[in-house]
Amino acid sequence: MNILAELRSRFEPVLTEWTDAPSSVIEMLKASQDAKFGDYQANFAMPLAAGIPDLKPRELASQIVEKVDLSDFCEPLEVAGPGFINIRLKQDWLNTQTQNLVADERLGVKPAESPQKVIVDFSAPNVAKPMHVGHLRSTVIGDANYRVLKFLGHDVVGDNHIGDWGTQFGMIIFGYKHFLNQECFKQNPVHELARLYRLVNQLSDYHATQTKIPRQQAEIEQLTDKLKTREGSADLTNKKIQKEVKKLKSDLAERKSELQEMQEKQTLLEQNEDLHSKATAFPDIARQAREETARLHAGDADNLELWKQFLPQCLDAIQTVYDRLDIHFDMSLGESYYNPMLADVVADLKERGLAEESQGAICVFIDGFKSPFMIQKQDGAFTYATTDLATIKYRVEELKADRVLYVVDSRQSEHFQLLFATVKEWGYADLELQHVSFGSVLGENKRPLKTRAGDNVGLESLLDESIQRAYAIVVENDEAKPDGPELSETERRQISEVVGLGGIKYADLKHNRDSDYMFDWDKMLANRGDTATYMQYAYARVCGIFRKGQIDRIALRDQQAALSLVDASERALALQINRYSEILESVAIEARPNYLTNYLFELSNLFSTFYNNCPVLKAEQEEVKTSRLLLCDLTARVIEHGLSLLGIKTCERM
Repeated sequence: MNILAELRSRFEPVLTEWTDAPSSVIEMLKASQDAKFGDYQANFAMPLAAGIPDLKPRELASQIVEKVDLSDFCEPLEVAGPGFINIRLKQDWLNTQTQNLVADERLGVKPAESPQKVIVDFSAPNVAKPMHVGHLRSTVIGDANYRVLKFLGHDVVGDNHIGDWGTQFGMIIFGYKHFLNQECFKQNPVHELARLYRLVNQLSDYHATQTKIPRQQAEIEQLTDKLKTREGSADLTNKKIQKEVKKLKSDLAERKSELQEMQEKQTLLEQNEDLHSKATAFPDIARQAREETARLHAGDADNLELWKQFLPQCLDAIQTVYDRLDIHFDMSLGESYYNPMLADVVADLKERGLAEESQGAICVFIDGFKSPFMIQKQDGAFTYATTDLATIKYRVEELKADRVLYVVDSRQSEHFQLLFATVKEWGYADLELQHVSFGSVLGENKRPLKTRAGDNVGLESLLDESIQRAYAIVVENDEAKPDGPELSETERRQISEVVGLGGIKYADLKHNRDSDYMFDWDKMLANRGDTATYMQYAYARVCGIFRKGQIDRIALRDQQAALSLVDASERALALQINRYSEILESVAIEARPNYLTNYLFELSNLFSTFYNNCPVLKAEQEEVKTSRLLLCDLTARVIEHGLSLLGIKTCERM
């Protein structure tokens, strides 16, 4: 049972007496942050009373309490403070609900009453280059949402909308034609293609930077002059001016840092005789690479043949990473799949009067947006926008989608706002579209995580390092056990894999996805605090209790023994277990896996308190021991299942 949903459903019709929109305040009924205020708490009397003359919030709260009936599962409601409504579940009812979970394979989580066809669009790397840390967030956030929605009974399709047709292939084709190392290509084609991509990109950046540096220097001069003027003529005791000066200094420092970075890159390339000679030989390399892309898109036989040769090799390399991360997709239709549909999309939008010519390009203009949504360039080339529109048309008409989640970084927010607005105008008003945006993974310098050479950190190397670090920790902990090491070398390696990969995933998922987060190995793999390792240890601890007591967990469930909650820590743990359903519903609605990580961390903390307060195997009475074992088993099942929905595995020994 979703307790929170049931409580809200009881209060909502009652609130219509004081508001025409009870749904606008019903979410103010939440789980209590402190047990002394009950199990759940509502504070909607405060905002509702503000709109009613001569009625104090506490009086309104009392009137609401008189009208709502929760007597079948709650103690009499309490009005506290200025108008809080405190709700406490009946002890017998909570005992029964927890008892019911023992035999429930779904742990109290009912399938959705109205399942939707949901497309989760996630990961979506450009296949022409190796996956790096920048792909991590979309991949693990998307996978977690996919798993939660599927468990809740929705018809979910995971789609890896790979970039297999864009400018990166033009860069690789250009590199292949001019800079290929045949021997390296024979030995490791994907590695050589990645080198070619980086090389063409580096040479293109070099020439672009030559024009950027003078502009950056001019900006720095302007900011310096502005700062001098502000500091010299203004009242520096004025807080507003102090803030402006501070902002100018910050902007100036940032521009100088960027300039220094550009100049260092320029110098490094020029000091490399081979790179500098290539840069000199191809001063217009960016345009030439774009022309290779254009030829590919126009059906040039040579470029098409190279594309067909490169693509399977690139896909195989990416699949290796997905296999390690236990990531699966139901379909992987790349940009190339939709290419034949793009002309029809543009024609249809023009015919409906939604698209028009603007400075030679075809654009959709949406009220409220400064920028148009360009669907065809001046040279006739289609854009990412056109592909996204064709993809939506396919998903609605062929896949019958009700909802589409785009797990893409926050820098693309404006694109998706324009895309969604265009889609509504286009006639797909009933389709639910959601941009599941996220921030960046930062290094210690609080900038996007890079290698010392300035490249994006490769995802495979990141996974390797995490497993190596986890192995060192597993060995150290095993060697330090009071009765000597318990794990074989094989077990140590298996556990290291589970801990290392789980640590990386959890460290990403536990943050509010809208925020950037700083990558920290020590915090990530710690066995204390908000980490996957802490929860994996909690699960292994329960397994250890049953192992030590020589008790079969499944046989225990089949006994149908009574479960009772006497100690306060037992009750708190049981209440948290019963909240599993409501947490998953929240994750599904808002596409925020951190709700689940927060829940599991709190569950593990409550289990630790219970374990310290309540002897299990040494309980004085057999029925108390059995009850506590059932509670341990339920905790382990929720931890194991909750982590699995995050794509994280558990071990019975650690």
